[in-house]
Amino acid sequence: MGQKVVVLGGGVAGLTAAHELMERGFEVEVYEFKMIPGGKARSMPFTGSGKDGRADLPGEHGFRLFPKFYRHVIDTMKRIPDEKGTVFNHLVEVPRLDIATTTHPLVELVAKMNFTIEDLKAEMRVLFDNGLGLSGEDLDHYVAKLWQVMTSSDERIENEYQDIPWWEFIDADKYSPAFRNVFGNITKTLVACKSTRANTKTVGTVAAQMTMDILTPGTSFVRILNGPTNDRWINPWVSFLRANGVKYYTEAKAERIHYSDDRITGAEVSIKGGEPVTVTGDYYICAFPVEVMAGFIPDDMAEAHHDMANIRLLAKSVDWMNGIQFYLKEDVPVTPGHVMYFDSPWALTSISQRQFWPAFDWSKYGDGTVKGVLSVDISDWETEGVLFGKPAMHCTPEEIRQEVWEQLKRGLNVGQELLRDDVLHSYFLDTDIHFDNPHETVNLEPLLINEVGTWQLRPNAYTSIPNLFLASDYVRTNTDLATMEGANEAARRAVNAILHAANSKAKPCKIWEMYQYDVLGIDWLAPWHAHDRHRFHRGQPWDGKIL
Repeated sequence: MGQKVVVLGGGVAGLTAAHELMERGFEVEVYEFKMIPGGKARSMPFTGSGKDGRADLPGEHGFRLFPKFYRHVIDTMKRIPDEKGTVFNHLVEVPRLDIATTTHPLVELVAKMNFTIEDLKAEMRVLFDNGLGLSGEDLDHYVAKLWQVMTSSDERIENEYQDIPWWEFIDADKYSPAFRNVFGNITKTLVACKSTRANTKTVGTVAAQMTMDILTPGTSFVRILNGPTNDRWINPWVSFLRANGVKYYTEAKAERIHYSDDRITGAEVSIKGGEPVTVTGDYYICAFPVEVMAGFIPDDMAEAHHDMANIRLLAKSVDWMNGIQFYLKEDVPVTPGHVMYFDSPWALTSISQRQFWPAFDWSKYGDGTVKGVLSVDISDWETEGVLFGKPAMHCTPEEIRQEVWEQLKRGLNVGQELLRDDVLHSYFLDTDIHFDNPHETVNLEPLLINEVGTWQLRPNAYTSIPNLFLASDYVRTNTDLATMEGANEAARRAVNAILHAANSKAKPCKIWEMYQYDVLGIDWLAPWHAHDRHRFHRGQPWDGKIL
């Protein structure tokens, strides 16, 4: 086609956009700020940990997971070749999701499926009535609220639930402390947002979908990679794109975007610390996180374009969700899956990785003595911890290490001793957390949070500037969640908009609907949706009946 697209940002969104454009004959250049490709999804080395010629230990921004409801990322992975066929073959199923509390041994979630609200309530009792302190009334009410989300029409979800906080929707104040702890705080681990701020459209639909996936037999509700993210996914992807003509630059810092006569005329980029150069194309995709994109919008652009001005407002709706890895002298599997620490002040989730990395030779990394790694996500950086009485964002790296380790032990060592101090070898904290300023800890890559009232601020993948397009997880998508899936979908939408602008006859990128709750391809909730759609258009509340 001879048309060129400049992609600023080389994370999942930028890589996806490049992939889809390359397949449709466009010339593509990608400029990634960091030395390592992949953006928030990248692996990063624990610099200096390698001894005697060994490689540095692998670290992550946070552990990678691929829920069963992901469609867009999975489709892309199936089209990235590597030595195993495609990188999709590096995904392995995670059979368990456990709940840890400070009062009861690990609670295992099981996999079953039934098709009525009464059966769903019975299964939920099995899942959660294991010493978590939840009453039958608590469980019945929570399932009823999930049922309400699942049987509500799309119109009600989009136009009504978007403006209702999850805490209010589930009537958290009216139920037990255990109910508030388990179901009210689920938003911290799900979307890194307090339930008094998170909107029900996002939290309710994702919670309902994941509950359905957990209860569906046959496959796991989530998958993970069988090794470090860049080894198994990102590096093969970049190699594939480069082999097919995409120019992918690392250490390429976008300095500014040139805007004139209501168009983008170029972008200034500094490559490997050199002098800025102006790169030009027919179309431009900004694949930055929202808080970064906001910094590229000058006042004149914001004044002329309402959607650009909204991005600057949306950039305030971010919070922290970052990872820490504990390297162990002994492998401690904990459980064959993830653990959610429901009453940990810092909203921890963890997974013991080695059991899912069978072909990874740990003897070639670090000092050769590491036998396992416990990878942990910290989703609440503002609540005081149990050791130092400080939130994570006010702690030193060593204090964060001690605090997280203590919270893990308090959740895992109830009635048994799963985690011992003497197995700890070393730790690695996400390098996006910076402690350079003695008065303030800085997070270079926070996470968009789905707060009440923010949907109207979120832009489409196309913009009111004819040759500017957006590909990032803050863009309006069916996924509606700041994830790799949302970033991938946003990139597909940006590419489809470019195809339209270019009058291309190439096939548009596939966009999937999300949160359908179908079983074996059958929309078994269609009668409820039809009934509620009728009621919504008549201004009536949801009642859960069938048309």
